[in-house]
Amino acid sequence: MNLSILKWLARILAIAAILFLVIFSLEVFSGNEPFGKKLAGFLIHNIPALLLIIALIIAWRQEIAGGVLFLLAFIIMAVFFKSFAGNSASLIVISPFFIVGSSFIIHALLSSPPGKV
Repeated sequence: MNLSILKWLARILAIAAILFLVIFSLEVFSGNEPFGKKLAGFLIHNIPALLLIIALIIAWRQEIAGGVLFLLAFIIMAVFFKSFAGNSASLIVISPFFIVGSSFIIHALLSSPPGKV
């Protein structure tokens, strides 16, 4: 398997999963609230997406560190959404972050020279 496919798979999946989270935040623009309140709600809803963008920037340069951040994001979201305590449907939304984190770490380990990780 070409290792560049694994690297780009992780990057593209991370971008797609973050954009998917952002799409959910667009619902704040429906309703009769003033625009300022809607904008504040939009920004608050996108705090996790902004943190994941930072994790992606780190992963782009330091794959292992970024991979660990994505795995931590998966664990935090699993606890927050109670994914393993009755809300298994949330795994559909958060599982890409597990795949992304694992892919970054696996790529870093397979592409590094022996003895240098």
